[in-house]
Amino acid sequence: MIDAEKGVAIPDERSTLPIGPVVAVIATVLGLALGAFQLYTAGYQPMNLFVQRGFHLSLILVLAFLIFPIGRRARAWWGWAIDGAFVAGSIYTGWYLIAHLDAIIRRTGFFTSDDVTAGIIATIVVLEASRRVIGAVITVVAGVFIIYAMAGPRGSLPGLSDYLPGILAHRGYDVDRIIAQLYLGQEGIFGLPLGVAATVVFTFILFGAFLETTGAGKFFIDMAYAAAGRARGGPAKAAVVASGFMGSISGSAIANVVTSGAFTIPLMKKLGYKPEEAGGIEAAASTGGQIMPPIMGAGAFLMAEYTGLPYADIVRLSVLPALLYFATVFLFVDIIAAKRGMTGLKSSELPRVGQVMKDGWYYLVPLGILIYFLLRDFSPNRVGFIAIVAIVIVAIVRWGIRRFVLRVAPDDDGPRLPVAAASVLGLRRIVAALETGARNAIPVTVACAVAGIVVGIIGLTGLGLKFSALMLTFSGGNLVLALFLLILASLVLGLGLPVTASYIVLAVLAAPALVNEFGIPLIIAHLVIFWYSQDSNVTPPVALAAFAAAGIANSDPMKTGFQAWKFAKGLYLIPLFLVYNPEMVTGGPLPYVIWTVLVAIVALFAFAAALEGFMFTRMFWLTRLLVLPGLVMIFYPSFVVEVAGLGIMLLVLAINFTKRRRERRDERVA
Repeated sequence: MIDAEKGVAIPDERSTLPIGPVVAVIATVLGLALGAFQLYTAGYQPMNLFVQRGFHLSLILVLAFLIFPIGRRARAWWGWAIDGAFVAGSIYTGWYLIAHLDAIIRRTGFFTSDDVTAGIIATIVVLEASRRVIGAVITVVAGVFIIYAMAGPRGSLPGLSDYLPGILAHRGYDVDRIIAQLYLGQEGIFGLPLGVAATVVFTFILFGAFLETTGAGKFFIDMAYAAAGRARGGPAKAAVVASGFMGSISGSAIANVVTSGAFTIPLMKKLGYKPEEAGGIEAAASTGGQIMPPIMGAGAFLMAEYTGLPYADIVRLSVLPALLYFATVFLFVDIIAAKRGMTGLKSSELPRVGQVMKDGWYYLVPLGILIYFLLRDFSPNRVGFIAIVAIVIVAIVRWGIRRFVLRVAPDDDGPRLPVAAASVLGLRRIVAALETGARNAIPVTVACAVAGIVVGIIGLTGLGLKFSALMLTFSGGNLVLALFLLILASLVLGLGLPVTASYIVLAVLAAPALVNEFGIPLIIAHLVIFWYSQDSNVTPPVALAAFAAAGIANSDPMKTGFQAWKFAKGLYLIPLFLVYNPEMVTGGPLPYVIWTVLVAIVALFAFAAALEGFMFTRMFWLTRLLVLPGLVMIFYPSFVVEVAGLGIMLLVLAINFTKRRRERRDERVA
């Protein structure tokens, strides 16, 4: 959960159970130790990858079992016994890997009974942590993959091989070989997903925690209201803008919902939006936070690793698609406001841009430093460290200027504290940021660890190549059908996997097919998968961001989910433009790039208008239907057909524009 007032993460219902003062202190100390370790390795001395990942995962697992108890009530003696055993297992598996690392490397390809025992414990501990932190579905998915690895003539479960379709059949592996793959290699639990989570992702989560602790969330929300609050449907448009701003620091759809939504959803309802519409708008806009540079969630850092491109290039290539997405959501909001004759908020009810910038411009300094060093091709992990240091320095300088130069209270909501007391308060905020960062990292790290199990099995059994063959077979070589299958797969995975884990699995399974069989550029394939993996936030039956928004809006979760699904249509259409016109982000002749961007804008506008039945004025049913063939034609591989499709959509918009002018003339005459 997120504290909507403070804009920082707090544990969910199970994690807020009474854990006792001693356990609370231990959890805080562990959070501080983890934060200090991550800052040390990011800014001073990088560690061996297994040491980094082993220490990080071990502490995260211990925190998970301390914060998420076995039962839904306060721990009884048996709960302490079970949780204590899992804590001990978390510590042991991390210690064993680090302490015996040299020996494990020397005997690569061979393993001892102690290695297997430690690996079995590690696998069980990760699966149980994922069940507690994320949910039972992802644990079951990982368990099914492990069973699949055993199902073969030479596996531990040879009888199951008879039930596997021919294309999914494989030789089978025993427990020792599977555990070696998952625990001792670089393709399992300690593989690339965990490596990214244990370095750059944690650093940027910590960066977001430091920004939030210093009040950046309120600054970005105030800026959004100042910029868009006066327009018709102002609070809804402010929600879109605020989510774009918040995406620059959190990269989390649910965090964006409960942070900005706590302010925007009630105002949208007051203005005239239905509760499910208000929740759906916020969920759709907040989902854009995970695709909005410069920080786009854990998946973007993983994308950089999978594609081999610098993170700065991922950011650069993602700017235009993200802006198109937010423009689409913004347009839906404007259409609804226009249909219902809504107005914006009064100037007296809104903050002023100048005052907001005067009070909080310094929050932009760390973001500017972050972008600068990313563009200079510094390591993202090092850039995150530099940005955190910049936040602390900016906060200290601001305090000094207000305290000694302006001679006003350095804290907007507090007294003019003595230097010693202010220093203690500053240290407490640093501690709070480190602790918040550690807690916020728990679900991401656990998701990456359990996704590592799935990825490890895929590599062991060769399932990735088989999935590519299946994708090619079922699509018949048709790219549209292949993309539809990809959307379906992402939706099914989204039923049980968080966004990051869903992206990891699809990147391993589907990206090779899109690149090798359909000729899609590697970065475009991963961008498409990354976008489609977000749909679990807004697509029923599992629309996590929409359900969070429904709780704030007091609306029906499923109705809110369907509204979010409608408003987030850019999530499905924009990747199609990337596939059929990759030059719009990868670069090409300037006239062609301008043409494709204009076509995309017109298509998105026409689609939104047809879906809502309104553009300038209400649309005839026939003109709404005409948009569909026009939309299909712009994806046809023929310039003439594309021009014709664009012409149809422009004609539809022109008809409605003329109709609106005629209505206004009749109103003046009357």
